[in-house]
Amino acid sequence: MRLLLTMKELLDDANRNNYAVVAPNAWNEDTIRTAIEAAEQENAPLIIALYPVMANIEEFASIACKFASVSKVPVAVHLDHGSRFDEAIRAIRSGYTSIMVDRSQLPFDDNVREVKEIVKIAHAVGVAVEAELGHVGQGKDYAKTRDCGLTRVDEAIRFVQETQVDCLAVAVGTSHGIYCGEPKIDFELLKALKEKINVPLVLHGSSGTGDENIAKCVTEGINKINLFTDLDLSASEKLIEYMTDKRSIRIVEICNVLYNGYKEKLVHNIRLVRSNNRV
Repeated sequence: MRLLLTMKELLDDANRNNYAVVAPNAWNEDTIRTAIEAAEQENAPLIIALYPVMANIEEFASIACKFASVSKVPVAVHLDHGSRFDEAIRAIRSGYTSIMVDRSQLPFDDNVREVKEIVKIAHAVGVAVEAELGHVGQGKDYAKTRDCGLTRVDEAIRFVQETQVDCLAVAVGTSHGIYCGEPKIDFELLKALKEKINVPLVLHGSSGTGDENIAKCVTEGINKINLFTDLDLSASEKLIEYMTDKRSIRIVEICNVLYNGYKEKLVHNIRLVRSNNRV
């Protein structure tokens, strides 16, 4: 069995069987190892995602592809929120098996045109492509941006047809980072999108949305869950807890506590979205 797969291969199965695959942000060898360990423990598929501001695209690929290719579970190596043409090309050349082309803040026609161009290149060499329609904003601006960024069903149908993307990130009321206010998910919109769109759907801004909301999003058709803030907060909380009774601590202990906190939250989410025991 091939273990370094495209995101399309993983998400097509999730779409057929009504579960989601987790896509945690990683940025170094330790977070890559930790994410794969969590997936192996749960016998779950995994999408390791790099947000380009967190690490060098080429260096990340050399590490992630090496560990993914010998993992015990199927893994895709993914470029998250690629905002420039050169980032997409560098990722493809470096061995990523999927890329996100994020042009969600552009007008619709510009978004279509730029995504379509990269899809043609990526598909020619077997790389899967994710794009975003509507816009998932930042949690600190949630009250101002939540409604104006929601995905429109009619545009989503046309977008998928014209770009031929392999999966679509939709805006249904989530937000990146820490919410300022209570998350309000438009489940009717999500249900309508799922009925009309024939590719897997992606949820950005999953952190802080709440277990009940995430579980319902998966039930209603989300097939990929992006994670970072919740993993980061879990790691920080574990370290604070650990250090409460410590007068001194070694660096290696700090690292172990942080990565164990990251892993614990990731395992929780793997189970939450029902991807455990899917391999």
